[in-house]
Amino acid sequence: MIEVKEQKQTYATRFERIEAGVVEGGSASLLAIRKAAFSRFTELGFPTTKHEEWQYTNIAPIAEAEFERMETDTASGSIDDIAPFNFGACAATLVFMNGKFAPHLSAVGNLHEGIRARSLADALSSDDPLITRHLARHAKFDEHAFTALNTAMMEDGAFVYIPPGVVVEQPIHLIYLTSSAQPGSYHPRNLFVLGSSSQATLVESYAGLEGTRYFSNPVTEIVTEAGAVLDHYKIVRESDEAFHVSTLQLHQHQGSNASSTTVSMNGRLVRNDIRTLLDGDGCDCTLNGVQVIDGTQHVDNHLVVDHAKPNCNSREFFKNVLNGKSRGVFSGRIMVREDAQKTDAKQTNQSLLLSEDAQVDSKPQLEILADDVKCTHGATIGQLDEDAVFYLQSRGLDFETARSLLVYAFAREVIDEVRIDGLRNQLDELLIARLPQGQLLRERL
Repeated sequence: MIEVKEQKQTYATRFERIEAGVVEGGSASLLAIRKAAFSRFTELGFPTTKHEEWQYTNIAPIAEAEFERMETDTASGSIDDIAPFNFGACAATLVFMNGKFAPHLSAVGNLHEGIRARSLADALSSDDPLITRHLARHAKFDEHAFTALNTAMMEDGAFVYIPPGVVVEQPIHLIYLTSSAQPGSYHPRNLFVLGSSSQATLVESYAGLEGTRYFSNPVTEIVTEAGAVLDHYKIVRESDEAFHVSTLQLHQHQGSNASSTTVSMNGRLVRNDIRTLLDGDGCDCTLNGVQVIDGTQHVDNHLVVDHAKPNCNSREFFKNVLNGKSRGVFSGRIMVREDAQKTDAKQTNQSLLLSEDAQVDSKPQLEILADDVKCTHGATIGQLDEDAVFYLQSRGLDFETARSLLVYAFAREVIDEVRIDGLRNQLDELLIARLPQGQLLRERL
């Protein structure tokens, strides 16, 4: 582990300020958890490549940098700033500027009675019993330094609760936009709770203005009660100078169905930790993802699917497209506990290397303690099919456009599964913009 060293006092001072604010704000119920989390962070330090779960991702640039707490004016930002991230009508849009809730940019709309969609800071100050029951109860920080840091330092984020039996037709959208010109850090915390037999679509968008350098460390906890249906999307469009380390923890109860799609397009160093616990009979979980990166970008998708109960199904499908000197990492672990009989799990990782300098590390894993299961995993790494490129050239396309069309088709397999029309179209445009000859390809499509 990398010791906190000089940053130790910086983090300690910041934690003391947050601790004092918690007491003054009347939210002392989580104070013990915050203290335990910060103590654990100082014990763990930042992980190094000697740590098995971080052997392919060097976070020294984060550990060695001095990222101060990001200051922001709650009235900062304008509608024009968030316009590029909107994709259509939403049941609610919660906007956070530099980690702080921006009510003047947010829109809750006419939500069904009983639905809660609000700033986490507001929920903490009101001592909401659901906060006490769920916040920091699912995303464990014992062995995860970044989760521990977030749990200690969290100040704001989103709290969404869908009552039992309620179906939310339109998506709920969270927009985290970083616009500070000064390097800084923030630790968003999101809590989503879906009551039994409810249904909702949740979208998280993380973005930064070009040229801004910062460290974003979000943690999202999602609980799906019995029979609930969740459709979740996370879009990473951070600044090319940004560091983004996130944790998504799904906790599924009996008969619930959860799907999550992660799309990573921008960011200097991006780590997506995705963990799900299938903690009830008959759960279904689908985890999809695609990353399209270039230059010296580094994106690490780290998945753990824990089958704790019988008769559950899980599907993982992640794709990597790498150009330039970029590096991609996929680590997927399926755990099947002794009592999780009749488990059906499948994991697939496919990588496309567009340059000789691009690099990918793929590590699929199975840990099976039950004897009546059906589990498979596989990984492929390759380059574009020269025969396919030649064929497209014979049909009138130039070399670069032919290559771009094949890359587009490869990545679109994940994007096509997005169920929100406006978001799918937006992601399609982002994908084309990142390809060579993208404009020409758009015209031909």
